[in-house]
Amino acid sequence: MFDSSAALGADRARYDRATAGLDAPLALVDLAAFDANADALVRRAAGKPIRVATKSVRCRALLERVLSRDGFEGVLSFTLAESLWLARSGVGDVLLAYPSADRAGFAELAADPGLAAAVTVMVDDPAQLDLIDAARAGGREEIRVCLELDTSLRLLGGRVRIGARRSPLHAPAALAELARTVVRRPGFRLVGMMAYEAHVAGVGDAVPGSPLRSGAVRLMQSVALRELAVRRAAAVRAVRAVAPGLDFVNGGGTGSVHRTTAEDAVTEIAAGSGLYQPRLFDHYRSAVARPAALFALPVVRRPGVGVVTVLGGGYPASGVSGADRLPQPYLPAGLRYDPQEGPGEVQTPLLGTAADDLLIGDRVWFRHAKAGELCERFARLHLVEGDRVTATVPTYRGEGHAFL
Repeated sequence: MFDSSAALGADRARYDRATAGLDAPLALVDLAAFDANADALVRRAAGKPIRVATKSVRCRALLERVLSRDGFEGVLSFTLAESLWLARSGVGDVLLAYPSADRAGFAELAADPGLAAAVTVMVDDPAQLDLIDAARAGGREEIRVCLELDTSLRLLGGRVRIGARRSPLHAPAALAELARTVVRRPGFRLVGMMAYEAHVAGVGDAVPGSPLRSGAVRLMQSVALRELAVRRAAAVRAVRAVAPGLDFVNGGGTGSVHRTTAEDAVTEIAAGSGLYQPRLFDHYRSAVARPAALFALPVVRRPGVGVVTVLGGGYPASGVSGADRLPQPYLPAGLRYDPQEGPGEVQTPLLGTAADDLLIGDRVWFRHAKAGELCERFARLHLVEGDRVTATVPTYRGEGHAFL
């Protein structure tokens, strides 16, 4: 796909030239790859708008870039504080993807008509409505509400459960009951529904060297999607019977865009990781993206033949701990971690014949396992076009925000 030795060598030379005047550690985004990835997502969405998952980008300049392109509408945020900040910055359609207990944030939302019009909050329990009401502090603005459907696959009468533990609302009737609660309750307006199939969108179906596991994942996902398509459509009908003016039904993720968009009940698709294409998203049969976000660490030691040491490197991704959560030594090709040390807090030894061609001060380029988490380690992203840095923009961290 993108990993021929000639292409990798050309990319490495290009990134080294572009950043030659900068000191590492540093992070960059290749704008040609970023834009190509955005185009690929739009093609896979087949006419349905894509809502950008901000946790997978965490850079306002790049959010603005992708939202300016045809096929992208609105953002899917991850905290209420971030949602309010983005809305104040001019993003007019913000869907908070997770329930919040940010009382100060709800007080601000309920007191500001502009924010209340731009931000939609997630609810899957009447107790969350109680918390919002208690936090209003006199604010009278109507709060826009979205309900979340649990997408997990349940087998053997519920004894086997496959999928993320998110919403408790699994049956269409449960969604409809909460919808009635929201509609009857003053100060709230039900505008949307969300159903994120993490066990499809976030689980690769082409595991390297594991054909049996890959086959099992594909079978599970096929069964899960058939079940979910029926249940999601029923849930949407049940909720629309209570709230006919529902604005949107959000579904999917980078790994399932092309499949979720086929469901008539879904009106928009969520995606974000596919813009940067972190290493975890290589293991999908549908993967057509190019690595766009990289970070470089400098060589600071040469302990012996076939080994160099770089500064930093201990940047694991969230999720169940394992080798797949570690950054990938990417350029030059052929480097690997020392199994006795792995990536370190302050330094990381790397093994391989490619190490013998690296000098003190040279850089090794890495790919993070996940997308936006890279931006929690760097205050700036250097935007590369060809072999030049054409702009340097702050990440959320660079703007002084650590939302989670």
